[in-house]
Amino acid sequence: MQHNFRRVFNIALALVVVLVIVAISASRLYTDWLWFQSLTYQSVFMTIVVSDIGLRIVVGVVFFLILFINLFFTLGPLLKAAQNAAVFKEENVLTIQSSPWSQFLTKRILLIVFFALSLIMAFLFSLSVVGDWVTLQKFLHPTSFGNVDPVFQKDIGFYIFKVPFYEFLYDLASWAIIIVAFWVSMAYLLVNITQGKVGNLLSSISARYHLSFLAALFFGLKALGYQLDQYALLYTLNGAVWGPGYTATHATIVAYKVLMVIALLCALAIMVNLFLRRFRLVVYSIVVLVLASVFLGGIFPSLMQKFVVQPNEIVRESPYLERNIQYTRMAYNLDTVVKKDFPAGRILTADEIKSNKDTIDNIRLWDWAPLMQTYAQLQEMRLYYEFHDIDIDRYVVDGKYRQVMLGARELNQERLSSQAKTWINQRLIYTHGYGIAMSPVNSLSGEGLPTFFLKDIPPVTHTDLKVDRPELYYGEVADNYVIVNTATQEFNYPKGDENEYSTYEGESGVGIANFWRRCMFAFSLGDYKLLLSNEVDNDSRVLYYRNIKQRVAKVAPFLKLDNDPYIVLSEGKLYWMLDAYTITDRFPYSEPFDKVNNYIRNSVKIVVDAYSGKVDFYISDQNDPIVMTYSKIFPGMFKPLEDMSEDLRRHIRYPVDYFMIQANMYAVYHMEEPQVFYNREDKWNVATEITNQEEKTMEPYYTIIELPGKDEPEFVLILPFTPQNKKNMIAWFAANSDGEDYGKILAYSFPKQELVYGPTQVEARITQDAVISQQISLWDQRGSNVIRGNLLAIPINDALLYVEPLYLQAEQSKMPELRRVIVAHGDIVVMEPTLELALDRVFGSGLSAGTPDVLQPEPGTLQIEPNVAELAKKADQLYEEAQNKLKAGDWTGYGDALSRLKQTLSELVDKSEI
Repeated sequence: MQHNFRRVFNIALALVVVLVIVAISASRLYTDWLWFQSLTYQSVFMTIVVSDIGLRIVVGVVFFLILFINLFFTLGPLLKAAQNAAVFKEENVLTIQSSPWSQFLTKRILLIVFFALSLIMAFLFSLSVVGDWVTLQKFLHPTSFGNVDPVFQKDIGFYIFKVPFYEFLYDLASWAIIIVAFWVSMAYLLVNITQGKVGNLLSSISARYHLSFLAALFFGLKALGYQLDQYALLYTLNGAVWGPGYTATHATIVAYKVLMVIALLCALAIMVNLFLRRFRLVVYSIVVLVLASVFLGGIFPSLMQKFVVQPNEIVRESPYLERNIQYTRMAYNLDTVVKKDFPAGRILTADEIKSNKDTIDNIRLWDWAPLMQTYAQLQEMRLYYEFHDIDIDRYVVDGKYRQVMLGARELNQERLSSQAKTWINQRLIYTHGYGIAMSPVNSLSGEGLPTFFLKDIPPVTHTDLKVDRPELYYGEVADNYVIVNTATQEFNYPKGDENEYSTYEGESGVGIANFWRRCMFAFSLGDYKLLLSNEVDNDSRVLYYRNIKQRVAKVAPFLKLDNDPYIVLSEGKLYWMLDAYTITDRFPYSEPFDKVNNYIRNSVKIVVDAYSGKVDFYISDQNDPIVMTYSKIFPGMFKPLEDMSEDLRRHIRYPVDYFMIQANMYAVYHMEEPQVFYNREDKWNVATEITNQEEKTMEPYYTIIELPGKDEPEFVLILPFTPQNKKNMIAWFAANSDGEDYGKILAYSFPKQELVYGPTQVEARITQDAVISQQISLWDQRGSNVIRGNLLAIPINDALLYVEPLYLQAEQSKMPELRRVIVAHGDIVVMEPTLELALDRVFGSGLSAGTPDVLQPEPGTLQIEPNVAELAKKADQLYEEAQNKLKAGDWTGYGDALSRLKQTLSELVDKSEI
């Protein structure tokens, strides 16, 4: 009785577990449907779910039928073996007692076992195709590339949209045959055991026929595999060539064709053997195929490579290297790069500096890493706020085109005190961040800190910028769900010793609506308190998938997302912009950028409303066939770029990730002549710089410059190149982010016969400068941490100006201060407290007028011009201050006092001349 109770209890417990799992899965599917519906992407959800589940069902059902039918054919031998099982003795056969298995081998039990086994295996087999719905949909919605490969003369789209599906079917069929053969073998093994025979599995004629048929299917399928192997040569490394080289074309492809015929003959021989009953023929066929595979697939190509290709490799491989170069440049959009010459050794004049005011005014002096620490100290306001990243963008501020750095003030619930981490606080009250901070890239206060265009809570500005909707419900930090429109008001922002509270006014999220939905959310989110809370009612809304990368990936899991979303202020509202890429590993003759994928396009721009969470996808590259295929799969999901608001379009940036991939590929594939490419005679490297006393690869940097031959300043992404194993600069790479020229890539090359200092060489000159090195050593000795910022090479007209900021950070401080700016041009290297003073020293006086390096008075403040006497008194005070700083060993203060003294004396001279 107790045993039966335990049995019933275990069964009931198992059923409860299964029901809970089913309930959670169903609730997640339902709430996901509601979430997609709230974004008006329900058709996307249905396409993904129907494709995914439908594919799994079809694969599962087909596999179930195949396995069950094959097992059904073993039913006769099994029943016959059970009926004839008895004690027997024959010559040369061991006498064995009837197997105890025979009593269970009834037709009813066997059919139940076969059905259950087939069902379980079909379910497990169907799990292997999870996520392969994309392969199916791309097969059903192909797009032509308009280019054919030179080997098989097929459109490139065939290899990207069709071949992956054929490989998918081939793998499924191969594994299905192997698994079916295994279980069929187990069935015939059971026949032998039932008969009391422990001998050869193929002793039964039924087993021979059955397994021979499966073997014939397998080798017939193998013939198709050899055809697919020929296609795979197009995107694999073969000797010196990505794609088929000489050996692959003249040996490997031929070998696969022969092996395909042999595999078909092998399958045919096995089928014929079913009637001839000469099973040695099967063995001979398989042995011939194996030996042919070893010789034709391995030995023959190796011999050709060694004795035909290697003695004169460059001549043999030249036509194939040309293809490699052509298609790799096509895969990374490098065939559109505009090549231009850039003169070397030009020395700028003071007039040229003045005439390039837009460039000078936008030279970036703040690096994102030290600036993020400074933002944290000056603008986070409370412990629970966080600047996750500092972004670079450009805005028209008071009528001027300015490069700025900005960050979103997000709310990080992990920073709440342990006492404050209650369910009410984390789900209902602390729901959103607030506002942004924005500063120009080159302005600093007298204390070496950034000045702000936008700051504080609520947002304060003395410019024409405005923030009407500063709340941030979606961002890079948010990773949990919150509930809005509850009986509890949300924390909006701190105000002195009190807090301001608000209620969400948007339509984002999913309405709870009724008790049924509340139950579904409780299951899917795994939070029973949602059911118990009296603060939540039917008008409340659940905001989930609030992390923008998670949110976008949920809608479009087939896109590769950029690593750097950036915040944008547009028409008073805050948005997140994110780049997305289409990639493939099937582009013919192209070298991979990440050891796998050999094609990438920045084809999609994504905008996420930071308040409502609305997600919009815009096609930025209409010439990318992959994104056009996605637009066929999901009609209405992707919009033309022209549908983006004009103000948002002004903030589209050429993405750093994509630019870096292109730069690394261009460093090799700018060589278009096969022999030069083969010998890597002109290979470039991305330039390096000194950061934290280590030599590191330079990161691409944004700047506003007037490109050579242009009259208007443009927002450009730049990266310098150096020759392989050398430090001088050989070229610089630029990508435009503005207007109609967006995406235009330029490569400016220096004359190879002339020396142009590279970033590392300039860094060395800075380090070797006696005055600079002595000053840095003194700061280090006084307990300050000297941080050398990014060295920027700024193209101006036909010359380069190098600028490097220097930050000081006290040992006990987390707030770096910008204390010096180093400028190098030609043979001159100088270090001054500000960029304007450094430019004065390099190019002569008068350049400081109008440069916004130092904090300017806020608009609206009454400015009183000091007279000569006041300026003289101020100069005397500054001199005394400088002397006191010198005596105290405060070199930073000493330099600052001298800088202010120099400015005061200049003003005094000007007053005296009036």
